[in-house]
Amino acid sequence: MSGFRINSQVIVDKRLIVYFVVSIFGFSGCFLGGESPKEQTISPVPINTGDPKVVEILEPIRQKYGVPAIAGAIVTVDGLKTSGVVGVRKSGTEIQATIDDQWHLGSDTKAMTAVLVARLVERKLMRWDQTVAEVFPDLTIHPDAQAITITHLVNHRAGLPANLLWGFISMAGSLQEQRIEAVRQGLAAKPRNPIGTVYEYSNLGYVIVGAIIERTLKSSWEKEIQKEVFDPLGMKSAGFGGVGTPGKVDQPWGHTKKDKPVSNNGPKADNPQVIGPAGVVHCTIEDWAKFIADQLRGEAGMKALLPIETYAFLHSPPFGGEYAYGWLIAQREWGGGTVLTHAECNTMNYAVAWLAPKRQFGVIVCINQGDDQAAKACDEAAGKLIGLYLQK
Repeated sequence: MSGFRINSQVIVDKRLIVYFVVSIFGFSGCFLGGESPKEQTISPVPINTGDPKVVEILEPIRQKYGVPAIAGAIVTVDGLKTSGVVGVRKSGTEIQATIDDQWHLGSDTKAMTAVLVARLVERKLMRWDQTVAEVFPDLTIHPDAQAITITHLVNHRAGLPANLLWGFISMAGSLQEQRIEAVRQGLAAKPRNPIGTVYEYSNLGYVIVGAIIERTLKSSWEKEIQKEVFDPLGMKSAGFGGVGTPGKVDQPWGHTKKDKPVSNNGPKADNPQVIGPAGVVHCTIEDWAKFIADQLRGEAGMKALLPIETYAFLHSPPFGGEYAYGWLIAQREWGGGTVLTHAECNTMNYAVAWLAPKRQFGVIVCINQGDDQAAKACDEAAGKLIGLYLQK
């Protein structure tokens, strides 16, 4: 994209690809398979595609990269400034995406989980330096792993692998039992590197954080993030897993590549829910903007969900490097210096956020396709939206 460096430092979490053995489980892609429900279409109705200026920017990009739909928005400390959407919910249909559709955010969930932990720390229900040995005294944890803290886990400094065999883990019972099983398996082995020393992106680390929340509060991660983050921010559309009603084209379907929609849609058209704290949240572009606006407000010293000083804490890498509590920290001239970013790909969807706290704005983009073309389209769309804002 002309005039801005965007893609070179975006974290793209393709490691949310689930390591299933298809021949054993009968799974398709990254989600549970089985018979595909009979597809139903919905009658055409007047739709809202948002700001014509945003639509004008997004449509050529959609055509250039051959993706089914793109939603994009500009966000400021005052909230959603403008947004638009182009394209169809599912290739092979003429059902247009709307500004009110829901989008899969994948690993952009991680910053939300970090905010949930921050809320609980402020209420003195958890500590950033709390160790796994303290929380799980009943589990056998490798001696070298016992000093792993929540801070290590949410900053990918715990020496853990990126994933486990989530297909096997998902057979362990309830979601909370599955996450305990992930703790048991993930912490039984010696860390790959001494804790705190090496950055290694790990979805497992965030799953363990979810298990810590659940053990501490005797509640589920899903219930607590709804209560502590989504509800206070007014994110009414926020949910978990794939979007839409199975068999109906009432929300954007995932696509693995051009003109290749996945066989199923709905809540199960995603990675297993055990990895929720690492990446299964979905919501409308407007509701995601509410989370982004809160991050910007906190950095600007304005009233926000967390105490003002907590935002600076969450946006500062505690071990050096470029990662802090769900965000990649980078330097960009267009952002006035330090910017925050993260991208997700679960092989079916793609989403990216760029925040420029010093200029009090950010951009977010979602695409219902999960390949390299979608990554390029997201990158270019984000750049064009940044340019649109800076032209004001």
